[in-house]
Amino acid sequence: MIAAVEFQTISRRFGALLALSDISFQIEQGEFFGLLGPNGAGKTTLISVLGGLIKPDCGTARVMGHDVIHDYLSARQNLGLVPQELVYDPFFTVRETLRLQAGYFGLRRIDDWIDEILHYLGLTDKADHNMRILSGGMKRRVLVAQALVHKPPVIVLDEPTAGVDVELRHALWSFIGKLNRAGHTILLTTHYLEEAEALCTRIAMLKNGKVVALDTKDHLLSRFERITARLYAERLPALWQEREHRREGGAFLIDLARFEDMELLLAALREENIAIDRLQLEGTDLEQVFLKLTGNDAPQTTETTHAK
Repeated sequence: MIAAVEFQTISRRFGALLALSDISFQIEQGEFFGLLGPNGAGKTTLISVLGGLIKPDCGTARVMGHDVIHDYLSARQNLGLVPQELVYDPFFTVRETLRLQAGYFGLRRIDDWIDEILHYLGLTDKADHNMRILSGGMKRRVLVAQALVHKPPVIVLDEPTAGVDVELRHALWSFIGKLNRAGHTILLTTHYLEEAEALCTRIAMLKNGKVVALDTKDHLLSRFERITARLYAERLPALWQEREHRREGGAFLIDLARFEDMELLLAALREENIAIDRLQLEGTDLEQVFLKLTGNDAPQTTETTHAK
């Protein structure tokens, strides 16, 4: 099976700035893939290459096997792109905007699909409103609708929920999740790392135009797993007082190397009759992994473990 998205040795320079440096990875059909990185990491540049908006200095990008430069018509037919910027024509209504977008792909009489998109994105009551009178959040919903109107197998969402309300986020992710389960490939960039952690199955992280991590979400989390026991009690067992621990807000915080250590801690508490007011286990999350991999002291190496 061909990859849904493929980048081969993509590099792009803007003057003295090397925005992308030898980027190579692929996204399989049906994946929900996260592309993460700090501002200026190269995410939007890479997506612009995929959408044919920027030509790379070297390398190849493909959508469903179609080269984005030499076979650009087929590549764009298979791609739906939601950009960061609010770009719209102020002279059309929402429905006219979607019909016009469909016309670019030679599609006619698709009002049933347009109605479905409008429903799932909460735009039904705005269908006949002019674009220029919509709020910023509503305009962003229309951008998402435009990207979906030709039913592309690959959907790219570049910060789709930036500056929008919680209601839209839930509606959008419910609809996008439905499309993903139906077989659509999703490529997401977001600064809301809780979204990426909840939705994505595999993740690439960029820093300074280079891939610093490429792995499944679960494996990334397990690589940096940190187990901390937050214990509310008057004292610690004698043996555990000698281990490294700290105090925070009236609680003892103990870093555990393994989950088995938790049973050892509980056994020691029982043996010394120490009453526990409350006990919490705190694991790692994607934000902590992100900071470790893209922070100022992050290594500039490419991790390809478990990468497809």
